[in-house]
Amino acid sequence: MEFGPASAGRSSADQSSTGRSGTGRSRDGSRAIPVDPYTAARDYCLNLLTASPRTRAELHEKLIRRGVDEDVAERVLNRLHEVGLIDDSAVAELWVRSRHNYQGLARKALSIELRRKGVADDVVAEAVSAVDSDAEESRARELVRKRLRGTVPADELTVIRRLVGMLARKGYSEGLAYRVVKSELRDFGTETDLLDTQPPESLG
Repeated sequence: MEFGPASAGRSSADQSSTGRSGTGRSRDGSRAIPVDPYTAARDYCLNLLTASPRTRAELHEKLIRRGVDEDVAERVLNRLHEVGLIDDSAVAELWVRSRHNYQGLARKALSIELRRKGVADDVVAEAVSAVDSDAEESRARELVRKRLRGTVPADELTVIRRLVGMLARKGYSEGLAYRVVKSELRDFGTETDLLDTQPPESLG
């Protein structure tokens, strides 16, 4: 079997090269073990996947940077995909859940990050669809409330700019950002008419 325990357990430190044939040593260093490029590249990927989920594009980039030939890299990645160890959809789903829940990122920012990781557009769209409009607004409100609790005293305009800027950096739309900030400022006990009387660009 191509991905048995013996092959999966070999660490990258046991190989001298992933780009060409070489020799490694057993764990006790007592004897040389021949290592072919495919096996070395495969084991390197398995070690990376053990540490954290990776997309196919991320693994491909790491293999090429390590000097692995393109044909060897493709063979390894195809095999990992066949046995279910590479799954961009699963990685994207996990990424969206984690980054939305813990970092407060909106769909726009999540989409950008997943594309940078080499995830296909249709997979990105499916993954970010798990965050609907209500969930996005609810998370934006949580972020604003948390920031308001720790806000250093400042004038009204500065506070608004900081809150709107924070949401914008996390990928929230301008309309949502201004609506949430206005609402949360009111609930916080700060009535403001700046968001009614001034155009958004004047506050940026």
